Amino acid sequence: MSKHRRDYIFGRMNILTISGSTRSTSANTRLLAALPFLVPNHAFEPYTKLAQLPIFKADFDQHPWDAAVLHWRASVAAADAVIISIPEYLHNMPALIKNGLEWLSSSGELAQKRVVAITFTPHEPRGEKAMQSLLWTLQAMNANVVVSLPLYQQEVRFDTDGQLMANEAVGMLVEAVRLLLT
Repeated sequence: MSKHRRDYIFGRMNILTISGSTRSTSANTRLLAALPFLVPNHAFEPYTKLAQLPIFKADFDQHPWDAAVLHWRASVAAADAVIISIPEYLHNMPALIKNGLEWLSSSGELAQKRVVAITFTPHEPRGEKAMQSLLWTLQAMNANVVVSLPLYQQEVRFDTDGQLMANEAVGMLVEAVRLLLT
């Protein structure tokens, strides 16, 4: 039995976290980086190479695939579950995450995969249209969206060490991750 499978059987899940932002100071990336401290005893693996994927074109979705595409697909396939956190760009999900998801559409790595979808934006109502777009895409891919969670930067605070400070919004985040684990 593989270590990956053994860990899952004994309660330790391998969770791939995907930030829809490539900004070096991305709030979405910071949010995902704080998860291992909120929900210990699980392996959170950030996927940091979305920007290396070529722009999706159906004609390129064939052998020989680009190495970045193969790595992306293998990373998603190896995960027990996925957490996606995105900002909203122009009332939609960022092109970066849309491109990544398109590379998974024909190969099926997200089919029935447990997913938490998060929008992390400055304030309401920002994020609503991006979340809807993300959910439509995940639904088309047959992902098992366990929960969708809109979070707002005005409600979520980080301490000087980059850890999330406890409050109602952070409590909802912890519960969303726990739902993913059940």
